[in-house]
Amino acid sequence: MKTIAVIFGGRSTEHDISIVTALSSIIKPLELTRQYKVEAIYIAKDGSWFWDDKLKDISLFSLGKIEDFIHKTQPASVQFDGGLTLVKATGLAGRKTLRKIDVVFPAMHGTYGEDGSLMGLLEMANVPYVGCNVSASAVAMDKVLSKQVAETNNIPVSKYVSIYKRDFEKSASTILKDTTKSLSFPLFVKPAHLGSSIGISRATNQTELHNAMEVALHYDDKIIVEEEVSNLIEVTLPIIGNNEPKPALLEKPLTSAEDFFDFETKYMQNGGKKGGKKGGAKGSQGYSELPAQLPNELYKKAEQTALNVYAALNCSGIARVDLLIDSKTNSVYFNEVNPLPGGLYAHNWRAAGVSSVDLVQSLVRYALEHHAQKQQNTTAFGTNYLKQF
Repeated sequence: MKTIAVIFGGRSTEHDISIVTALSSIIKPLELTRQYKVEAIYIAKDGSWFWDDKLKDISLFSLGKIEDFIHKTQPASVQFDGGLTLVKATGLAGRKTLRKIDVVFPAMHGTYGEDGSLMGLLEMANVPYVGCNVSASAVAMDKVLSKQVAETNNIPVSKYVSIYKRDFEKSASTILKDTTKSLSFPLFVKPAHLGSSIGISRATNQTELHNAMEVALHYDDKIIVEEEVSNLIEVTLPIIGNNEPKPALLEKPLTSAEDFFDFETKYMQNGGKKGGKKGGAKGSQGYSELPAQLPNELYKKAEQTALNVYAALNCSGIARVDLLIDSKTNSVYFNEVNPLPGGLYAHNWRAAGVSSVDLVQSLVRYALEHHAQKQQNTTAFGTNYLKQF
């Protein structure tokens, strides 16, 4: 029986979302398979690691008991020994509990996790892990870099500019002038590296744009400003797989441009600021049209665009590609990639005929397959270089 470590929490603005993804969408279905020993690893907001079966209980977090748990519990550590081994004190003098990990299932959204940071540590440990590798994760989590990669691969994107905090602090007025010269209102302003729609604002004039930039730069040192797509249809497509990726169903959130997917719309009040909308399937981001009701040719065009993005960024395991469609011109634009979809977008996969249990099992298989392929690469090279010293 393989031992799978599910790592969640972390030093991220998406800390709480990560907890729900790990406990509801990953640990529970993994344990239902009865094929794995599942270990819960929680990274606190200060970066401390904890390893305990009690961390599988959502009430520890929802009832605010986690701080007391942390205060009374000895942090765990990891040991690099040709792989990855969990280590924690048992409470007895000098004794420790060790557990060798066969596969890691990251559930870390945002900074220091989904952005490739955790993947780098796992690569160094040479342990198989679920999801995109270091470079794909880093590019996917940078909204500017991912658009640049898309453009290089002839994948259409909406008009945008990127701005660094250092330049804004030097001359905000110049930045505002240059931005409004390049782009037309309405505009969306986003932190370049965050997910869950944190720090995103819609601006319709100069004052709103200035305020939106300040908000976004509060969360990140690089932001992206995008021109709104006319006649907008927003769709998203979850994808799994390595060399032969498989799409789920194209999904259309039931929101308007003015009610864009901010954090509240995604996660609070049944998925909508006014209690959600009737007539759609209720998923992790509220009510949606699943599958998206589009003309067959446009549906296929959007699906292929998402698959092209997945390939261009060299994604593996799992990702979700967000697209923007101009319903009058039928133009499809790449918006962004989420290398760890919240809740794994399990509601969408269920509608596509893939259960939560089948989904996590497939992701573990893809992780092992991808790791085995990498092991075929030569990483050592013998030389006489040191003999000259």
